[in-house]
Amino acid sequence: MTGENVNTVQHPTLELSSLDNLWFQVAGTLCNLKCNHCFISCSPTNDKFGMLSLSTVERTLEESVKYGVKEYYYTGGEPFMNAEIIPMLSATLRYGPATVLTNAILISDDMTEQLADIEASSSYSLEIRVSLDGFTPEMNDPIRGHNTFKRTVDGIRRLVKVGFLPIITAVKTWDDDRDLEVIGGFLQQMLDIGYSRPRLKLIPTLRIGAEPQRTHGYLEGEEITLDMMDGYDASQLICSNSRIMTDKGLYVCPILIDADDAKLGETLEDGLKPYELKHRACYTCYMSGAICSNASSSGEKLFAEKLSAHQ
Repeated sequence: MTGENVNTVQHPTLELSSLDNLWFQVAGTLCNLKCNHCFISCSPTNDKFGMLSLSTVERTLEESVKYGVKEYYYTGGEPFMNAEIIPMLSATLRYGPATVLTNAILISDDMTEQLADIEASSSYSLEIRVSLDGFTPEMNDPIRGHNTFKRTVDGIRRLVKVGFLPIITAVKTWDDDRDLEVIGGFLQQMLDIGYSRPRLKLIPTLRIGAEPQRTHGYLEGEEITLDMMDGYDASQLICSNSRIMTDKGLYVCPILIDADDAKLGETLEDGLKPYELKHRACYTCYMSGAICSNASSSGEKLFAEKLSAHQ
């Protein structure tokens, strides 16, 4: 479940200010891993959402032009499980910059070359965000699976070799008092594999999907109320500027695709309507801000400071 609706509290409704970012749930909920904190419980056997086709992506890209979409994101599941991912990205880079969220395990040497080639032939950038939840196997593998640390680091190494600067994305599963240690550990690990200009994005745990079994769900009072929006910068919330296309239609955001009421329709035009921020997961977005985009937060700024000091 994506969080209960709390009937005793009035929740704010957020308008779509502009459709700046368009997401594609390109691999549905199918993934080569089964991470025990995944907010939509992706796995090799979860077929609740299926693969998007190249024709659907191309049709949606064309539709996106009239709404002024500026950037495109590909997620899953694991996007590289979709056999059409390379032509999809090639098509997307004719419209704007694209970002792929991946664990990098399926990115072979040949695929890194293809990715580098399609970016080089486009005037837009291709970003690769690689999920890695620890700077050692002992920290990462209990969350993401046996031997995933080595395989993901090998994928990062391949991407760096062809000129990418992948954004290492870590879910913050450690206590706050370990921030300096963990950020320093990620920096040293990336430098050790030859990634001299590493980038790090930290995101909070979303207590939905698989996460409540690992730790716990949302607590009483963790929800957005009307007065909390007074003076708040709503642009920090992804639903103010983004929508996501899945094989089942258009949803309000990548986090809430398991919520039936988060489906807005079938086309981008259907996604122009406002959305009530009534799910507990909305509270995490409110508290942390910009957790889905490539935007920086305090953790990344600390990482950048450490990198600068090292150089």
